[in-house]
Amino acid sequence: MLKRYYTQVMFITLIFFIASCAAVTSDIKVDAEADPKANIKGYKTYAWLGSAEILYDPAGRWEPPGFDADSEVKWLIDRELRKRGMMEVNTNPDMIIGFIAGIDMAALELTENPEKTITIIQNVPKGALALVFVDASTGYPIWIGQAVGDIQQDPNTETVRKRLDYAVSEMFKLLPR
Repeated sequence: MLKRYYTQVMFITLIFFIASCAAVTSDIKVDAEADPKANIKGYKTYAWLGSAEILYDPAGRWEPPGFDADSEVKWLIDRELRKRGMMEVNTNPDMIIGFIAGIDMAALELTENPEKTITIIQNVPKGALALVFVDASTGYPIWIGQAVGDIQQDPNTETVRKRLDYAVSEMFKLLPR
């Protein structure tokens, strides 16, 4: 009896967990493009392009105080590259990795007013994360991924972590194997 109860509680908890993750990331749209001639699985080493960073967010609207989004994004990208058997090196890398994120607090979007049958223009701040892989020997991009989503109002650290993890993980799902 206790085992059955435990199973039911775990199942309900799992459903709530999945639903909460989906709600936190449901607005994020991910896309990627690869050079059709590039053999991405042939790349085994990488290095970072200069200092990768998030663009300045003067209002502090999306990055909680004390949270280092730059380091988090870099860590997530390193994690995904290691999963694919790639290794970071300091000299003679096969490819160079770079990322940038930006915020558009003035973005406008058409939204339906639920109380009326009209569409209105509304300010919906957007954030974007772009990731690029560059062939180290040619200097040409071989893969570019991007994620775009709504800026969450005063998010907590855990929410930002989940959203960044989702964006990076989903981009890497589009990386040719």
